[in-house]
Amino acid sequence: MKFTLGLLVVGVVAVNGVGIIVGVSQLVFADAIYPGVEVWGADLSGLTRSQAADVLSQHITYPQTSSVILRDGEDQWVATPGQLGVQFELANTIETAFAFGRSGDLLQDLNDQWQAWYSGESVSPVLTFSPALAEQYMGQIIAEVDRPPVEAQIIVDGLDVQVTAGEYGRTVQVPGTIANLLDPFSELESVDTVLVIEEYRPDVLDATRQAEIARAILSAPLELYIATPSESDHEPWVFEPEVLAQMLAIRRVEQEDGEITYSVGLHDVQLSGFLETLVGPLAVVPENARFIFNDDTRELEIIQPAVVGRQLNVAETIQNINSQLVAGEHRAALQFDFSEPEIGDESTAADLGITDLVSARTTTFYGSSETRISNIQVGGATMHGVLVPPQGEFSFNGFLGDVSLDTGFSEALIIFGGRTIKGVGGGICQVSTTAFRAAWYGGYPIVERNSHAYRVGYYEQGPSSPGPGLDATIFTPVADFRFTNDRAAWLLIEVYVSVNNRSITYKFYSADDGRQVRVDRPVVKNTVDAEPPIYDENPDLETGEIEQVDWEAQGADVSVTRTVTRNEELVFEDVVRTHYQPWQAIYEYGPGTELPEEAGEVVEEAAN
Repeated sequence: MKFTLGLLVVGVVAVNGVGIIVGVSQLVFADAIYPGVEVWGADLSGLTRSQAADVLSQHITYPQTSSVILRDGEDQWVATPGQLGVQFELANTIETAFAFGRSGDLLQDLNDQWQAWYSGESVSPVLTFSPALAEQYMGQIIAEVDRPPVEAQIIVDGLDVQVTAGEYGRTVQVPGTIANLLDPFSELESVDTVLVIEEYRPDVLDATRQAEIARAILSAPLELYIATPSESDHEPWVFEPEVLAQMLAIRRVEQEDGEITYSVGLHDVQLSGFLETLVGPLAVVPENARFIFNDDTRELEIIQPAVVGRQLNVAETIQNINSQLVAGEHRAALQFDFSEPEIGDESTAADLGITDLVSARTTTFYGSSETRISNIQVGGATMHGVLVPPQGEFSFNGFLGDVSLDTGFSEALIIFGGRTIKGVGGGICQVSTTAFRAAWYGGYPIVERNSHAYRVGYYEQGPSSPGPGLDATIFTPVADFRFTNDRAAWLLIEVYVSVNNRSITYKFYSADDGRQVRVDRPVVKNTVDAEPPIYDENPDLETGEIEQVDWEAQGADVSVTRTVTRNEELVFEDVVRTHYQPWQAIYEYGPGTELPEEAGEVVEEAAN
């Protein structure tokens, strides 16, 4: 019937004119939705806005009743579209339905009304979506799903090494997940979807290999050794696994490709602390080869090979230790920086410009004790074969080295603190005094010379003695004897000690440059007599035993002038000036000994 009536109405419109029928239609549906209009299956034909609201509010419950299932593996979260921000706009939907066929274009509106009446017109419900509500709901899921990446760990407990695997981090990608919901929401469909998850790889995912290296390091002792040791070098240093465990270091390192990994080895600071203690003891100063000059062949003969210098390289040693350990080795060589001496074993007299004996001096030491003679021998040996370069400086203390019992010196009488006492190295000044005289008479410029506190009889012995004022004391490191080799050729020093003759001789070999040396006789002034002798009680002596340990000497001011010429022209002139104190004779006596009437100051042994 509805269909027939429609045809009839249309026929009437065609016969009697459009105006009347259109007017009737507009009056009938002025406040109602045109026939055939539906919203999501709900027929709103002829309904007013209020009536349509009642129908649609009962019919469309999608935001509150449909389900949204979000999955992550076996976990799932169930929500409604409304909880995820979907809202049904009832008023807007009714206005959309009411507006159908009312565009204002009469012909178009009549066609739309006819099509709706004839075949029906479905108007989509108006929905709105709130991203803020969706993100608020997703925040609850994020709290359960998100987790940061976990790096692999190496745990050292004593000698036990454990490793834990790294884990990927996860985070819910909210924009991607929401994007997967929009199409189903627009179709008012239920949703069953998987959360969009982004995974983050930890910097270190697997530390198994590094843990194996750590176990290998702790599996055996570490031995540090010197690849080419000398006789005086230390035995290898051994670190037990328990010590290595305390030194083990696990570091994060970035490789060239940007990947982060672990580096396993021994801690640089702890290794450095130990190695720094070896720097001094293991250091070797380069030493020139030592020679003597053969007066017959006029060639050099080697008496002591050259010594290559070395210095422990702490940084390279640490690197080598860790490289060896990572490679599974438990022996690592100390690393050194080497320095070659200036004069090697193959040097010749021609290489050094040595052609002649340019100076020689001898002093005697009659009356010296066995220990003093021994010290003269040991001290002289340190100077034998020494080479001094052109324009170079000779330092007696530099070549003498450490004066101790460990280096072969003995206790003998020395001058210290204004007294003659026993001390290690007594007699070395005989060696330095003779060296001074060889340099003085050879015309070499003197850089440093220190006199004794008083005149020592040894240095004025014999008919060839130059007299007072030409002695040279040394006391490491305060007082040294130094001179300059101002010749164009190298200087070779030879030292010979004759125990039978109680003498020590220095020979200087170089090249004769035509210099002549004149040394005047000493000028002695302001002489002062010695005080009466001192008597010291010595509990080691027997009663009645008296032993002289020092001899008196006059005090005086002495000057000695030297003139150096070449081709009768003055090269330089200098003066050695010495102030000697008067010196008392000193005697030691046993407890209870009756002393002579001339005894001066008496020093008794203090009671314990």
